[in-house]
Amino acid sequence: MSEKEDSLTLQGIVNVLKPPGMTSHDVVQYLRRLLRVKRIGHAGTLDPGATGVLVVAVGQATRLIEFAMNSSKYYRAEMVLGVTTDTQDAFGKVTRREEPGDLSAEDIATVLDKFHGRVQQVPPMVSAVRYRGRKLYELARQGQEVPREPRWVEIHEVKLRRWEPPRAVFDVCCSKGTYIRTLCADAGDVLGCGAHLSFLVRTRSGSFRLEEAQLLEEIAEAVSKGEYSFLQDMEKAVSNFPPIHVKASSVERVLHGNPLRPLDLALSINHLEDKQWVRIHGPASQFLAIGQVARSGVTAVVNIKKVFGA
Repeated sequence: MSEKEDSLTLQGIVNVLKPPGMTSHDVVQYLRRLLRVKRIGHAGTLDPGATGVLVVAVGQATRLIEFAMNSSKYYRAEMVLGVTTDTQDAFGKVTRREEPGDLSAEDIATVLDKFHGRVQQVPPMVSAVRYRGRKLYELARQGQEVPREPRWVEIHEVKLRRWEPPRAVFDVCCSKGTYIRTLCADAGDVLGCGAHLSFLVRTRSGSFRLEEAQLLEEIAEAVSKGEYSFLQDMEKAVSNFPPIHVKASSVERVLHGNPLRPLDLALSINHLEDKQWVRIHGPASQFLAIGQVARSGVTAVVNIKKVFGA
């Protein structure tokens, strides 16, 4: 099969268990060569030292990356108290040491809970955030430190799992763009002794879970046997969008990108809010497109945003 033929055939989502030591870009490049496809990308960077779920989109599924990136991310992290580094993780240079004292599990949990909700974070220098056209980590490698504007992120949940001084293990669910290393550093500042992130695993990204993730070696073995069951339906990337069904007579309207009127739908959408994203299915439950509800008073239509075929 030629690369052109292959790129037209293969599409879907790969739930990769990213190993520590590889960048997210490395994983994508590896799969690009293995699957012989051009259209491929990931839905949320994991630091090289981190492991866990990396959602990779192949073929048409790359058109859903922006939505998958917006999904909540779940992590299990280990934080070491009393040691501060210049990268906020275990790979940086130690800049401060201070005994954490007689902190209890309740003390740690109370401080972590202070970060629950909408909080501001200053992006670390070792991040892909751009400053005057250059990525911060590129400047950091040259020994430069530049001013960074704080950014709003959302910590949906944070829960202490274990406290064995000086190490605290906690789970966190957060919005995209949240830096767990910065959460550790900020918590250490509040506790007065400093802290850094020593280990991080992403346990879930949207509807993709760690227990279902596959090693690169497992994927490579499957490909060698001509098996591609690791490619999941691309619709799973937007499974958080409620589904709506169109009548058979209105399928062509969807495929041509025309707005859907109430008479085009099998069921009412009056319960959906304005600007709600939806998955659009045909009468045989086939995935046709994604759209967005537009309300005007009591009337609602669905504007087609991306079409994926009959």
